[in-house]
Parts: sequence; C-alpha cells; structure tokens
Amino acid sequence: MPPFSSTQLFQTTASHLPPLLRPLSPSAPLSPLPQPKLLRRSLKLPLRVRSLDAAQPYDYEAQLRSHFHESSSLKIAILGFGNFGQFLAKTFLSQGHTILAHSRSDYSAAAADLGVAFYRDPHDLCEQHPEVVLLSTSILSTERVLRSIPFQRLRRSTLFVDVLSVKEFPRDLLLKFLPAEFDVLCTHPMFGPESGRHSWAGLSFVYDRVRIGDDESRVDRCEKFLDIFAREGCRMVEMSCAEHDRHAAGSQFVTHTVGRVLEKFGLESSPINTKGYETLLELVENTSGDSFDLYYGLFLYNDNAMEQLQRLDMAFKSIQNELFGRLHQIYRKQLLGNMEGARESGMTKSMVQKLLSNGAPPHTEAPSDPDITT
Repeated sequence: MPPFSSTQLFQTTASHLPPLLRPLSPSAPLSPLPQPKLLRRSLKLPLRVRSLDAAQPYDYEAQLRSHFHESSSLKIAILGFGNFGQFLAKTFLSQGHTILAHSRSDYSAAAADLGVAFYRDPHDLCEQHPEVVLLSTSILSTERVLRSIPFQRLRRSTLFVDVLSVKEFPRDLLLKFLPAEFDVLCTHPMFGPESGRHSWAGLSFVYDRVRIGDDESRVDRCEKFLDIFAREGCRMVEMSCAEHDRHAAGSQFVTHTVGRVLEKFGLESSPINTKGYETLLELVENTSGDSFDLYYGLFLYNDNAMEQLQRLDMAFKSIQNELFGRLHQIYRKQLLGNMEGARESGMTKSMVQKLLSNGAPPHTEAPSDPDITT
C-alpha cells in the first residue's frame, strides 16, 4: 500500500472531526481583508460592553471602598426611640451607620420605615454588641433606663453617650451605674426636630469626654461618633458638664420659660405682625412642641435653674414697678397741680398724700364687691 501524502493525511484526519473543529484546508483560500473604507465605517460604531469583568475578586478599588465604609461606620444602639431618637437616627443612617433601637413604647413600625432594627427586649439588643449605646430618653426616666440595661451582655469597652439637655445629672448617673471599663461621652445637640429640620449646619453641639480609654481603637471610636455631627456642619463646642449647665440655665431654661409664659398668655398672629412679634410666635412654636417633662427636667436637674427663675420674677416686678412708678408721678403732678380745686371740694392735703402713698389713681370710685348686692 503506497504511503499517504501529507495532503491526503490532512484530509483524512480532518474528516473525522466535528465540523466546527475541522481546520481550514491548506489550500482553502483566505477571506480578503476588509477594505479601508469599510474599516473606517466600522470604527465609527459605538463601543458596546457585551460582558462583565469576571475578575471581581481582584477589583481592588471596590475592596478599598468597602473597607473604608466598614472602618468609618459604627453600630449604634439608641435607647429611647421617640421623636428625638428617630430624628437623630435619620442622619446616622444617611452617613452609613448601622442603627439598632429599643424603647418602652412600641416603635417597631417607625423603625421599619427607617430601616432600623427594633428590639422590644433590651437583652436582645445588647446581644448584638453595639459599639455605641446612645441614651435618648427623657431626663426623668434616665435612671430607670440605666437600671434596666443588662451590662453583662455588652462588650466591656462599649461607649455610652447621652444627649440629654442637662449634663451634670446624667454624667453622675453614668459614672455611678456603668462598669468602670465602659467609656462615657456626655453630649448635648443644642437643636431638635424643629430647629434642625432642614440642616444642622451652624448649630451648636456641646460635648465632654468624661471617660474615654487610652486604647487607640476607643479614642478613634469616640472621634467617629463626634465626626457624625462635624460632618453635618455643627459648631463643635467642647465644654465641661458643669460649665454647660451654667450656660444652659441662662439660655435654654430661660428660653423655654419665656416661650411657655407666652403660650399661657395666648399669643396669636395678627394681620400686622412685626418682625419682633414673628420671632415671639416662632419661639412659642418651638417650645410648645416639647413635653412638659422636658421643661420640668430642665428645672429640677439643673442647679442653676432656680436662680434663673427668681431673676426672671425679679425682672418682671422691676419692669412693673418702673411703669407704675412713672404713672404715680403723673398722678402726683395732677393732684398737686389741682390742690386748690381739691381744697374747694373739701379734700385736705393729708388725704391727697394718703392717696399717693397707696398708689390709687385720683378721681376714681372705690371698687365694688360683686358679692354684695345693693
């Protein structure tokens, strides 16, 4: 049998392969290259992505972005998820932090709308090992809430933060009830859901690093929490709790007192409001939205509040005396100027002086008793 030629051997082997795997015949003519005109036209077609990059594990940019997000975010548990707790949670979530919540009232529906995990039992919440526990309770219920926390279920280096409107009172409670290993940061956002409704920029945020461990991770965690408010444009004010309460009694407590007095007075809008009057109406609106428990807490748990209340009372009486004193002088001039007329009417000088000393307006009748019939 004569030996196969190379061409015959190629054709015989290729005939046993599937059609798609058969090689081109050495003698098969090659397709002509595209003409330059057609090539230029094909280059004008838009670029289309027909497959995703399969090397996702090696996307270092995405990995770095994810790592940065994890390193800058905190797991924050909010105890007291009422109006103010929800107000803070919205901004915390917008910055990428994980929020857990617990409250005596059932706010599970509100938490679900925000994307917050709500726990009815504080034991279940503490088992999630939050890095930060934020006390957003009322001033009056702070001690009760602290007594109910199962500290043994938390990490021993947990950071506790309060946002109460008084500072010495919660500081003393936190130092009394918390284990010594826990960190304590006392803060007061000097705004609320009304004043901070549109933006926190320029609003004051007061804080006092009461007890922060020396470990770098604990210092860094504290700075991450403070950075939440700094990133929103707050005016960051570091101040001791005692100094805060001195200033707050002269500003916040007085503001709430005046607002509530004007509310009791029945301040109403009119067709000819001045700018100053509009400011008073706004003050009433901002203060009336807060509960009386908050106002009572400002009074009861700030040692400086009683002094400010007494000063307000003295100031009002001083203004009242000044007004009546000037009115008294006018009456005095009228009486002395008409002394001759008084003599003619039978009124003696001693009677005139008695009227002046009693502050009674001249030419007025004695007030009648409505219970006495004539």
